[in-house]
Amino acid sequence: MAKDKKKTAGEAPDPYASTKDLYDWILCLLFALIVCVLLFAFVIHVIDVVGTSMVPTLHNGDKMLVSGLLYKPKAGDIVIFKKDEYSPDRALVKRVIATEGQEINMDFANGIVYIDGEPIVEPYINDLTYNKLDFIGPKTVPEGCVFVMGDNRNASVDSRKNEIGMLDTRLIIGRAYYVIYPLSVLRAIK
Repeated sequence: MAKDKKKTAGEAPDPYASTKDLYDWILCLLFALIVCVLLFAFVIHVIDVVGTSMVPTLHNGDKMLVSGLLYKPKAGDIVIFKKDEYSPDRALVKRVIATEGQEINMDFANGIVYIDGEPIVEPYINDLTYNKLDFIGPKTVPEGCVFVMGDNRNASVDSRKNEIGMLDTRLIIGRAYYVIYPLSVLRAIK
């Protein structure tokens, strides 16, 4: 039979109660710290935006929450990747425009991007796409790759440039989900 732990009028308080409470708090905080470290080491990354290639969606200095856990790229996603041939010391942020098997072409005179022969609607871009860089199309995105571009099309180095080209999906760190800093622009990324 379990002892009744209710105090009676003549019973003295437990001298170890505050020590037990302190021990419980330390264990809880330690567990929370371990969970946070594991979460930010393997699931979620905080990545800074450097440059203006994603204006107006993202701005220089924005901090984003990024995750690559069980992620499969799709058109419209904003991804973070490393491309050592272009920039070995930093990650790049771009939008996925086409995925494997899709054909991409561009009309630089009119600033229009075509996927599988159809013009795409891009309400997120800063300006129409007039900057050709190295792009000669049409091109079909190979298996295991994506075609990425910055939202600030005429000030972005992206898949149109030979150094980046068709991006191998294994180089993608993850998808950007939220802007968390500055706090005045805290929001989900679309």
